[in-house]
Amino acid sequence: MPDHFLEIYRNRANYYDRLVAREDQRGNLFRALNDIRLLDGLRVVEFGAGTARLTRLLSSQACSVHSFDIEPSMLKVAATNMRETGMTNWSLAIGDNRRMPVVESCADLVIEGWSFAHVREWQPNRWQEDIDKMLAEMQRIVKPGGTVVLVETMGTGFRNPQAPTSELAQLYAYWQAAHDLSYRWIRTDFQFASLQEAEELMRDFFGDELTNAVLARGKTIVPECTGIWWKHVD
Repeated sequence: MPDHFLEIYRNRANYYDRLVAREDQRGNLFRALNDIRLLDGLRVVEFGAGTARLTRLLSSQACSVHSFDIEPSMLKVAATNMRETGMTNWSLAIGDNRRMPVVESCADLVIEGWSFAHVREWQPNRWQEDIDKMLAEMQRIVKPGGTVVLVETMGTGFRNPQAPTSELAQLYAYWQAAHDLSYRWIRTDFQFASLQEAEELMRDFFGDELTNAVLARGKTIVPECTGIWWKHVD
């Protein structure tokens, strides 16, 4: 499954971390998650933690956060980030989204961020099967009365939400129809220190077309829409 995102996750985790650190400077995601399920005192399991973007938010309020990712390079940066917070209520470990190394019914909140949607491109012939396995894992891990949450992009450079590709639109429609997930969207705009930084951090990840458009506008704030899908489990 060759893919430039996969190459970045495996070999350029520090670069990726610098990019995502510029997203959601207003803290809209943290507020939205608390609107869906108040984080106070929750036991959380996180899929696809990356460099701990969500882990940092969750650990500031939850009782515990056990986070997993398949890429060791991402977890190495995540561990550095988490140690710098001074928090001690977290753990990081290798984990496949389809087979998490945790017992069933152990979490009040099970969450993924910017991880599941890659399956649509990386596994084009079996993406539904893999998505079903991932969501089944979430259901296995969450306690009765708990909440499952998925966080994914709904468009970079757009002020209103739209799936970046037809494949992602198909995926998002599938998990709402097949898995009965509720949905809302928020703005999580990027705020860069300068146009030079915007170019440095955006071009390799988002490509030339979007980066050139941002530079032509001359704005250091780049609109980003983020979708949140969730389900409260009986």
